[in-house]
Amino acid sequence: MSLLVSICIPTYNGATYLAEALDSALAQSYPNLEIVVSDDASTDGTLEIVERYKTKTKIPIYIHLHQPKGIGANWNHCVKQANGKYIKFLFQDDVLEPHCIERMVALAEGSKNVGLVYCKRTIIYDVSKRFDGDWVRNFSTLHKSWHALTIKEGVLSGKVYLKDRNLLDHPSNKIGEPTAVLLNKSCFEKVGYFNTKLDQALDLEYWYRIMPHFNIGFVDDCLVKFRLHDTQASQINAKNKVNEVKRLSWVFFKTIFRFLHYRYQKGLLKDILYVRELRRFFKKKV
Repeated sequence: MSLLVSICIPTYNGATYLAEALDSALAQSYPNLEIVVSDDASTDGTLEIVERYKTKTKIPIYIHLHQPKGIGANWNHCVKQANGKYIKFLFQDDVLEPHCIERMVALAEGSKNVGLVYCKRTIIYDVSKRFDGDWVRNFSTLHKSWHALTIKEGVLSGKVYLKDRNLLDHPSNKIGEPTAVLLNKSCFEKVGYFNTKLDQALDLEYWYRIMPHFNIGFVDDCLVKFRLHDTQASQINAKNKVNEVKRLSWVFFKTIFRFLHYRYQKGLLKDILYVRELRRFFKKKV
């Protein structure tokens, strides 16, 4: 019997693309699946679509209602309801290729202590929009952005990734969005859940927090389609976000500092000392 994989779909008003996402989940070649939907009080037809899909498949589909507290809280809630050894995120806008889960699980199970497997992705976007085109040019190929690492299909220690001198350089998320990732659920037991204080960088912060403790697998194939559009949560957060750089500095200092290349250690120390001086200054003013 193959291991259970939980396809986790956090939703909020996802009726436009959700059916396509669910179709791709049901089309997986991997045989042992459950689908876990965590919904943040959708007001469109999201839940009705999910209910209809329950009648189309023998794959268990579970709906869990969640009180909105930010996207990270919904991601975490979805994971907490999952029963599988592996978590495969599928966001409501995105699509899995038919062999996605089969390929990722095979790589994870082929080596010891693999916490995360990631893959290349195809970007679905509006070619007529300049922003979308610019984004694709900057972020479509992430795994070639490392300095010393030549990423080939296979498994490397997460500590090797963290030592790369390009780790936090543009693009800072060199793993990809959650839809491009398979996670061993033991990661959440070891390092906790997504940081709900972050709006934009919560996925990359989690990938890097995992790395000191687990090996990382890469599948050199486009196994998912990531959709870029104006109404997705990441785009909305990008327009409304406060600067997360200083907050990330504190988080990285606490979790992965000793594993980083020395150039990032110097930069983080500089950021931390600067923030401390500002706090002392304003305390004196008060």
